[in-house]
Parts: sequence; C-alpha cells; structure tokens
Amino acid sequence: MKISEHFNRYEFACKCGCGFDTVDEETLAVLESVRERFDAPVTINSGCRCAAYNKEIGGAIRSQHVLARAADITVKNTPAYLVYQHLIDTFPGKYGFGKYETFTHVDTRSDGPARWEG
Repeated sequence: MKISEHFNRYEFACKCGCGFDTVDEETLAVLESVRERFDAPVTINSGCRCAAYNKEIGGAIRSQHVLARAADITVKNTPAYLVYQHLIDTFPGKYGFGKYETFTHVDTRSDGPARWEG
C-alpha cells in the first residue's frame, strides 16, 4: 500500500516478519524531503522493529525504530555523508541523524537533536 508519493508501507516492515509495518508521518515527511532533494530512490534498510527483533539484532534499548519513528536509509548513487549533511542543514536543531559508512540513520525523536557518526 502506497503511503506517500515515493514510499510503500511494506518498505518499513519489521524484518522479522511479525507484521509491524508502521511509520510516523513526520519521519515519512523527512524521507520524502530526502527523495526530492536528491531526485533518486531512497531504500529503507531498516524501518520499524518490534521489541524482540530490535533486541535480537542488538538495537539500542530506547531505539526510535521500536517507536516507528526511524529509518536507516541509502540513496541511490549518493554517499551517506552527503545525505547526512543535507539532513543536518535542512533540519537544524531537530531530530536524530547518524552517519555511517554505507547508510544514514534518520529519526524524528522529540527530545532531539541528536547527531552521531558510527
């Protein structure tokens, strides 16, 4: 089921197959902004996670993924550092963004901002 111009609900589904496939509207809006900025497909590597799966993969205890407010993404033909820079420039003082070698973490935490490099 399409939930925005560029994303389908199944893209955010928990990888364990439990059926948890929710995404926060604000998170979705941030991801749409990334899609529009780079004019390239955005792949959701990890969207929402049930508590059991989050624990299984060693996710943070208070992970925003469990709250359906986070996504780890890649943008086709775009280095993660450029995506990260776009996010911190576009949303200063808001949200949580993490830069990793091969992906970017995006979350819409309400107690932000949070910035890190993994």
